[in-house]
Amino acid sequence: MIQYIIVCPLVFLAGLVDSIAGGGGLISLPAYMIAGVPPHQALGTNKLGSAMGTVVSTLRLARHGYLKRKMHIALGAALAALAGSALGSHLALLVPDTVIRNLMIAVLPITAFYVLRQKKDAGEREPLPAGRLTAITLAAAFAFGGYDGFYGPGTGTFLILVLTGAARLDIRVASAMTKVINLSSNVAALATFLFTGNVDCALGLAAGVCCIAGHYLGAGMVVHDGKKIVRPVVLVVLALLFIKVISGM
Repeated sequence: MIQYIIVCPLVFLAGLVDSIAGGGGLISLPAYMIAGVPPHQALGTNKLGSAMGTVVSTLRLARHGYLKRKMHIALGAALAALAGSALGSHLALLVPDTVIRNLMIAVLPITAFYVLRQKKDAGEREPLPAGRLTAITLAAAFAFGGYDGFYGPGTGTFLILVLTGAARLDIRVASAMTKVINLSSNVAALATFLFTGNVDCALGLAAGVCCIAGHYLGAGMVVHDGKKIVRPVVLVVLALLFIKVISGM
């Protein structure tokens, strides 16, 4: 019961943050570990709850039409994320966590600087040609899907930055596309962890209900005031993620 008391409220908060700007794993993954769940099982159980919540925010954003003109790209991105995440989750059993921590020490400050200096929204810039947009989106889906399967925290944040920056998508379209990619990578990683017996299904399902509530609330915030909400939340998540990485060294 103590595990549920610790995990469920924190996973609700993680779902809220994740649906707005990604990075919910920064909150939910440590929650499982604080509750005494073994590391590999924490990774797998976290994927179960995350997948349940991401379904809700994906459907809610899609229902508002943010993927209507980009559905073919979203489907391709989903397949790319599935492939990347399956590869990443298998590599997670072979590569020490210190490798990804060392990489993120360099990447996170650069990412934060990019967000701070970005002056224009994607909607104010000339859209990319369809071929280039598709190539960038598929490459990002495969790369960050692989990272999500391998470790996870910050995946949605990085995807939003790439999709609004390099791909020049509107922030709400980028948020919806990010949810599709996140959902696909979560499902692929979850399948791997289930197969290896690293998922606490009872705890994961309970946490998933809380995650659904957080995602539903957060997705509504993106729909109604996305441009004002997403950028500051991205910055906060990046700062917290950097502190978490430093403290874990």
